[in-house]
Amino acid sequence: MRRIPSVAKPSWRALTRATLALLVTTTLVAPHVAEACTSFLLPTKDGGSVYGRTMEFAFDLESQAIVIPRNFALAASGPDNKPGKTWNSKYAAVGMNALGIGVLIDGLNEKGLAGGILYFPENAAYADPAKADPAKALAPWDFLTWALTSFATVEEVKAALGDVVVIDLVQEQMKITPPVHYTLHDATGASIVIEPIDGVLKVYDNPTTVMTNSPPFDWHLTNLRNYVKLSVHEPDPLKVRGMTIKPPAGVGAGMLGVPGDPTAPSRFVRAFAYLKSAAPVADGIESVRLAEHILNNFDLPKGYIREEDKGRPDMLDYTQWSTIADLGNGQYYVKTYEDPTLRSVSLGDFDLDAKTIMAAPMHAPVTPPALEFPKP
Repeated sequence: MRRIPSVAKPSWRALTRATLALLVTTTLVAPHVAEACTSFLLPTKDGGSVYGRTMEFAFDLESQAIVIPRNFALAASGPDNKPGKTWNSKYAAVGMNALGIGVLIDGLNEKGLAGGILYFPENAAYADPAKADPAKALAPWDFLTWALTSFATVEEVKAALGDVVVIDLVQEQMKITPPVHYTLHDATGASIVIEPIDGVLKVYDNPTTVMTNSPPFDWHLTNLRNYVKLSVHEPDPLKVRGMTIKPPAGVGAGMLGVPGDPTAPSRFVRAFAYLKSAAPVADGIESVRLAEHILNNFDLPKGYIREEDKGRPDMLDYTQWSTIADLGNGQYYVKTYEDPTLRSVSLGDFDLDAKTIMAAPMHAPVTPPALEFPKP
């Protein structure tokens, strides 16, 4: 895992080694991990696409926004935590990291390929590191960085999967192998899901563009068959033996039955319903705002999900940050739990041939500004 070594702009900074050491020892040792991430790709009225996702975790990830330049030397963690696959980035990418480490857990590259790492408990099964070719080996947390810095489309990623193997590798401080799967989308609107199943990477084309967490993706597709009657239109009254039964007063009865709980199957169906019903708007900031409104429905406050058996009342899953990527315009947006103001990063503002990874901390909590009324 590469640590971010330096700062490329005065307004950007990397964590010091001492701070990183403190973060690693006080946070990564926590056994609790995220289980409630939700992602999707929203089509625009102009044929573009906007990607959105939430990141839930129970301890502060200290995430930063980072930019990885082109032709930058990258190395994955391999068997026995020795160097695995090495490569030079072909494309620059922007996204979110965790704990000051120079890998992407969510991001967008300069060609419009976007995606993220999501939690996949009880189902992720990686390749045996003892049998893996170190030159092809990627740790679970390295895969997305490799994909976003190497390819322009999901088809290119699919074609190259034979060149890598994702190995069962314990993250040293977490004391577990993180169980994850991956979602990827490109500027054409194509989407795929990649899941480590029985030691191999299983790839699904994803016409829904939605991904959450376990069970595996094909289970979620089957589960959608239980919701084929969902409609954006109000249902007609039902007439039985001369009696008329009307839908509930008000609006929204067409979506009656959409599950509202925070489990992965329910969030998958709910995200699919929002995408199915959302009226497309213009490319650019209008679609970004629409994606933000959809993401807001998956925002989890502290305390809504908790695991009492852990004996840690402070370990509460919550939405630490949400991101949106405008695939066609090279714009990446992020907002955090402490500051829900959507802030942007434009790849066009950077020297994409720089020699270092650039990093920016998330903003500290801010006081909402007062509305200004015209003076009488």
